[in-house]
Amino acid sequence: MASDRGEGRGSKREDRLAWWKEARFGMFIHWGLYAIPAGNWKGKQIPGIGEWIMCRARIPVPEYESLATKFNPVRFDAREWVNVAKDAGQKYIVITAKHHDGFAMFDSPCSVYDIVDATPYGKDPMKALARECQRAGIRLCFYYSQYQDWHDPDAGGNRWYYRDESKKEFERYLKRKCIPQVKEILTQYGPIGLIWFDTPGQIAPEQSKRLKRLVHRLQPHCLVSGRVGHGIGDYGSLGDNEHPVGPLDGYWETPCTLNDTWGYKSYDRHWKSVDYLVKLLVNCAAKGVNYLLNVGPTAEGVIPRASVKRLQGVGNWLEVNGEAIYGTEASPYPYDFEWGEITCKKGHLYLHFFRWPKGRFTLLGLRNRVKIARILSDPRTEVELSQRHSKAKDEHVVELKLPRKRPDKRVCVVALDLVGVPNVNSSLLQQLDGSITLPAHMAQLKGPASVEIGRNGSVAGWKTKAPRLRWKFVLKQTGAFQVVVQTVMDRNRPDWFGTHRVKVSVGRRFVSGDAGKKDMIMDAKVNRWHIAESDLGVVELHTPGSHILTLKAEHVDPRAHAGLTVSGVRLIKKREAKA
Repeated sequence: MASDRGEGRGSKREDRLAWWKEARFGMFIHWGLYAIPAGNWKGKQIPGIGEWIMCRARIPVPEYESLATKFNPVRFDAREWVNVAKDAGQKYIVITAKHHDGFAMFDSPCSVYDIVDATPYGKDPMKALARECQRAGIRLCFYYSQYQDWHDPDAGGNRWYYRDESKKEFERYLKRKCIPQVKEILTQYGPIGLIWFDTPGQIAPEQSKRLKRLVHRLQPHCLVSGRVGHGIGDYGSLGDNEHPVGPLDGYWETPCTLNDTWGYKSYDRHWKSVDYLVKLLVNCAAKGVNYLLNVGPTAEGVIPRASVKRLQGVGNWLEVNGEAIYGTEASPYPYDFEWGEITCKKGHLYLHFFRWPKGRFTLLGLRNRVKIARILSDPRTEVELSQRHSKAKDEHVVELKLPRKRPDKRVCVVALDLVGVPNVNSSLLQQLDGSITLPAHMAQLKGPASVEIGRNGSVAGWKTKAPRLRWKFVLKQTGAFQVVVQTVMDRNRPDWFGTHRVKVSVGRRFVSGDAGKKDMIMDAKVNRWHIAESDLGVVELHTPGSHILTLKAEHVDPRAHAGLTVSGVRLIKKREAKA
């Protein structure tokens, strides 16, 4: 899988990352002048995310500047904002000090285009936030757009007002505004947890390194996000609203929205449910990824009630189940389960049930002795457990007797208290129901160098019939198996994807069929990456033991810019008909 370990693997970097790895869950805040139009310009709704309205509506710089004279967030209450984050269980706050529109939401001595000098509000909200974060024990962090600045004639991004690219000198902008403002936010507000740089664009490697060195010189314990560019951040940043399908190597964070926008849009009511948000939080933790969840306050300084309500719901779940999120590591199993996800830490394995088993539950492959099993939301209910194992066959089985009634209406967590660090059989195990999950990241990939397993867990660059995926698995329960090919699609770019003809072979037995876009179920309120499951038919496997499964393309849709985006194959054992 993809890796982003950044520069410097020494103890200093590990020390900087310690609080961030413990935190797991943070609040993103996109707040700026764009909250005034709230997605509307001159009587029209502007498509796209709210904070990009200056770009999407091609607003001239002087016209956009005039918004500052109307910006007066009289209802802003730093303590209230911080309490919302604390009640949600979020351990750090990342707020936009300067977004792509170039307006500084802090007192910037090097520029008058800021909230203190250019607005009737005339105060620095970041000072109040710094004070309240310190009171609440929450890390304050700043977002800063280092490459794009649509207000500056030398910066990147604005080609509709500053049209002559030959007159632009990015180094001049870097020295005049970017570096001075980064210094300002690192020296005016006390200890800062991290600087969340964004959209490196055409920034040169040395310029990215200069920014990173600046941050670490002024605040040695401050982290630098992966979007500083060129893979040199202290940790990696996934794409907007991107969630990993498989485990990632290194340290990662994913930024996500509660609806479709980041900056406030008055008419965006595509709110994700609390159930969905909790599951995304669990999925991130199970992959070792931090979850940065965004709110977009209004121009008056109010976090929308719909956002607060959902964050409270997540916080209520974390109040009971936080042990299974904070300070945890990714699942030791390299594949997902139909019933849910797993997180762990030394001496503990946490089973997050999306689907409650209603009675007996069996976990394969755990080699540790389990001392006790606990239901985090129902600690008074005793969970019966038994273990059996065969050292010779490396077979390990844990059986739990769980209550039939679901103890938590959202994600139910059962903690297994272990002897030692979690140790599991990481090979592709056939589950007790006979099913076998073969994720793409565990396959042997053969093909051109341009084809790889992407960070979302699917194959990227598969555009010809040449590549092959091969998995080795051990079959214990023989019989007839439904062959399901899993593919993914980015809902933001559906035209990039297509339907392809694929062939799956196990030995001499094979099935062929169409897989991809035809089986996508699109839902505007779900994660950026949609998974399709394409049923190719049935293969008969009657010989126990080791097998090789191969997936190849018989036809790749030439219209699909993203190619064949396979994320895995599932073999589902068909139930034998009763005599």
